[in-house]
Amino acid sequence: MMGEIKANESFRSGYAVILGRPNVGKSTLMNHLIGQKIAITSRKPQTTRGRIETVLTTKEGQVIFLDTPGMLRKAGNKLGEYLIDVSRSTLDDADVVLWLVEPRPYAGEGDREIAELLKKSGRPVILVVNKADTVEKAQVAAAIEVFEKLLTPAETVAVSALRGQNLDELLSAILRHLPVGPQYYDEDTVTNENLRDLAAEIIREKALRALNEEVPHGIAVLIDTYKERDERLTDIEASIVCEKPSHKGIIIGKGGAMLKKIGQTARVDIEELTGKKVFLKLFVKVRKNWRDNEGELRSFGYDRRKHGRKD
Repeated sequence: MMGEIKANESFRSGYAVILGRPNVGKSTLMNHLIGQKIAITSRKPQTTRGRIETVLTTKEGQVIFLDTPGMLRKAGNKLGEYLIDVSRSTLDDADVVLWLVEPRPYAGEGDREIAELLKKSGRPVILVVNKADTVEKAQVAAAIEVFEKLLTPAETVAVSALRGQNLDELLSAILRHLPVGPQYYDEDTVTNENLRDLAAEIIREKALRALNEEVPHGIAVLIDTYKERDERLTDIEASIVCEKPSHKGIIIGKGGAMLKKIGQTARVDIEELTGKKVFLKLFVKVRKNWRDNEGELRSFGYDRRKHGRKD
């Protein structure tokens, strides 16, 4: 919900885009910055598939975070093309960019490509060295030296997104590089995502965490029905969609054990998110090669036309 505030020459607002290679901790960072889990996380690449928008409002300003898929170098299918498009088009909306890197003393070809992309964008960049708690300070310093040679950032901050370390300093840096502006969302807004979509993402997260490596990239989740029975109970029916009949058996598991595990863990998080009891029923469906079918991609919400700045 859009809101208004009285004129305030010191209040800052705008879009902070979080970019980086796959699995560097972008979603974890965003969740910790806003103090609530919105984006799903796992150790597997391609966990984030869309542009996730969240809002943090303080006395000093309002930051609209845009979490993006990991910056892939090559697309193996139309879903991959979509992920690359989302990451790059979201950069056009940025007032400031958070470039997340890991604390390693070398830069790969993908890092150099991101640095060139950021240079061309002309946006102020905050270099964020994540997972700083996992190595010695000397290694963090070495990583900073390497990445600052690729791109001269507006600021550099070392953090631990997982442990929430040094995030106050990062937030202050973000606000310094946002323009003076209005409060776009009211103070209680934390995301523009609806509960139906968030429930689908939670189910997908639990599947990502539970299943073998060869299955997750080929799954999507459709919410078939989402009905609030009353103020205390919500009924949800959802389909986990995979590409191969052999994957369907893996997702269901022996005697339905795997599907039950996914459903149980997803239900707990959905109940925490909604504050209601949830009756969750899961199905498994096969749609061959859906990642290379534009119509199927749009049905799962992977639509290039949906993305764009809201102001």
